[in-house]
Amino acid sequence: MSVLVEETVEADPAFRHDVLEGLATRPRAIPARWFYDRRGSELFEAITGLPEYYPTRTETALLAAHSAEVGNIVGPGRAVVEFGSGSSIKTPHLLEAIAPAAYVPIDISGEFLRESAAALASDFPRLSIHPVEADFMQPIEPPEAIANLPKLGFFPGSTIGNMVPRTAVNLLRAMVETLGLGSMLLIGIDRIKSVDVLIPAYDDADGTTALFNLNLLDRINRELAGTIPVAKFRHRAIWNDPFSRIEMHLEAVEDVEFTVEGQYFSMAAGETIHTENSHKYGPRDARLLLRAGAWTPIREWTDAEDRFALILAEAQPPGTAP
Repeated sequence: MSVLVEETVEADPAFRHDVLEGLATRPRAIPARWFYDRRGSELFEAITGLPEYYPTRTETALLAAHSAEVGNIVGPGRAVVEFGSGSSIKTPHLLEAIAPAAYVPIDISGEFLRESAAALASDFPRLSIHPVEADFMQPIEPPEAIANLPKLGFFPGSTIGNMVPRTAVNLLRAMVETLGLGSMLLIGIDRIKSVDVLIPAYDDADGTTALFNLNLLDRINRELAGTIPVAKFRHRAIWNDPFSRIEMHLEAVEDVEFTVEGQYFSMAAGETIHTENSHKYGPRDARLLLRAGAWTPIREWTDAEDRFALILAEAQPPGTAP
């Protein structure tokens, strides 16, 4: 008689650490990077197509309109290093315009990374593609095949806004270490705008963003032997004006008790787990953030409504302070 054995996957130690620490601290918070298991990545792709979610279509239009100009500035023959799996919508605009020598997508979600790379390989059969499964929050040793090539970092989606400014600056400095002095970075940064536009973008009518947020609890249950009663939580999106950010939270709708990896937790009704920030930047704020991260802005493009910005920056040698 054959016995079907269910395959188990060893949980990422960093995921375990961040979840247990985040649930034990006050206020409770879990880093947004853990949204992106396979299901989370699929849900985020669905979010990018929602009518309320303006960033993707606005940034895509900017890339379609200005990638040729980017190509003229950066020149041919660079290795494009994308921090995050390449989007089938955005990335091709850039790759088609700049004649890259290679493409290196970096992402923490290995399965989604490989699928994205395979899709782009089908569209660009002559392009050398080198997927790297890694946490791009830390400096990464580039693949040997591109080590001596000039590099263009690509960080779309205003993902930089998910980080508090201190962490964002640390990431930008890590990108300089990964790419090297003389490299360039094309980054998408979301602008400050009306709350009437912002809130629906993070709390859509169909509830896709709610599913994306709640999927984090499903992942904890699945990978960390959690017993979280997911149905007793709801998604909340709020605008925090003093910090210029949208916050996403998971709110307990009644008193709950659960365990994760055998550790006991309880939450009162109304208590939340803070799961994501999406900081919005004015023009001066964005340029200051880049400079603090050792990148010098050299060109900027925005849409007609000034909702979103693409900024091209360069990692220049540090100057002498006056």
